[in-house]
Amino acid sequence: MATQTLPPGNGPSATDMQYYYQHLYPFKSVFQWLNHSPKPGRDMMHRELAMAFRSGAYKRYNSFDSVQEFKAQIQRSNPDRFEIGAVYNKPPRQMDSLLKADMKPLEKEVVFDIDMDDYDAHRTCCSGANVCSKCWKFISLAMKIINVALEEDFGYTDYIWIFSGRRGAHCWVTDRRARQLNDIQRRSVLDYMNVVRDRNIDKRQNLKRPYHPHLMRSLEILKPFFVEIILREQNPWQDDAVAFNGLLSGLHDKVLIEILKKHWTKNSNRTSEQKWQDIDNLAATQIKHTSPLKKSDYFNRLRECKEDLVMATLYPKLDVEVTKQTIHLLKAPFCIHPATGSVCVPITEAFTPSDAPKLIKLQNELESNENKVERTSLQPFLHQFQQFVNQVVKKELSGAKREREEEAVNDF
Repeated sequence: MATQTLPPGNGPSATDMQYYYQHLYPFKSVFQWLNHSPKPGRDMMHRELAMAFRSGAYKRYNSFDSVQEFKAQIQRSNPDRFEIGAVYNKPPRQMDSLLKADMKPLEKEVVFDIDMDDYDAHRTCCSGANVCSKCWKFISLAMKIINVALEEDFGYTDYIWIFSGRRGAHCWVTDRRARQLNDIQRRSVLDYMNVVRDRNIDKRQNLKRPYHPHLMRSLEILKPFFVEIILREQNPWQDDAVAFNGLLSGLHDKVLIEILKKHWTKNSNRTSEQKWQDIDNLAATQIKHTSPLKKSDYFNRLRECKEDLVMATLYPKLDVEVTKQTIHLLKAPFCIHPATGSVCVPITEAFTPSDAPKLIKLQNELESNENKVERTSLQPFLHQFQQFVNQVVKKELSGAKREREEEAVNDF
């Protein structure tokens, strides 16, 4: 019998976690995903997993030789969560008997982490740890931009997004070429993707022109959402002080900035959409007697400023530390968020946080359905993940077969 020992709104108890690991956690699927094969091999046997406990303890350098050992150790240790690290040249559990220099990371998935905190300057519907379907659109758009870049610019197809359990999302790129990137190459991928680096709203982005094709494509994806999400739903610049610091700081013309300040002071609390239109209207009035050539140049620069503002508000904001090192650890899929009780499930761009099943609901569903996991609200997410794992394993096995055939031809 499952028990929810803490009141609603608090995280799961140790008993709840034991129940989850015993009945619901997909150990086999996660093992196969990290191993890239149904048969245990180096990719899992030399893989670091770290366990975090409610006491504050943190145990690194665990590794497992089989799915049975993996499952038994997690069930026995009963961590709040566990995290996935790199594949090393030797089993990480031998760390205590080796010199640190003898343990070398060989590979790991390329990962991206997006957190709602980085959008706080432009979201008004929620604050802090709270997230709703409106502000989640920031995350969905970030996923869209990264998905397109991964496929069209890097040729990666084996990637999956996982809900962080509260206010963010993690992308795991499992393509073999991605896993084998060294730290310098990972930083290059990060530099390519991490365009909006300065999160300070009172500074212009001043992105280089002409835009790189990746930025131009991203802008075209984001523009249709800017009016709905930023100007109407979030409306971050209705507060005049915020508009002075966060909107006007993105413009290039000091005279126009002063004109707009006076206009908004006189007509206070105009909506973000009205202020956005004011920029063009007052700019046109200011330079109506200027020569056509100068006028064209002026409006081109103004358009570029507004494009940079679209990018500053909606382009993905990445946690750079997660991506740039092979050895960085990241929470495993299907862990339970300790504060919300939500499962870290695989997601698509259509997902919202309310879609994530909570452990207490899963416990009740399981008990009402004769312990049949397939009848719980976790099942669609388990199926989605298994489909991804099957894709990864199939591609890995076919790649290994092709390599063996090429070696045989070369030997001949």
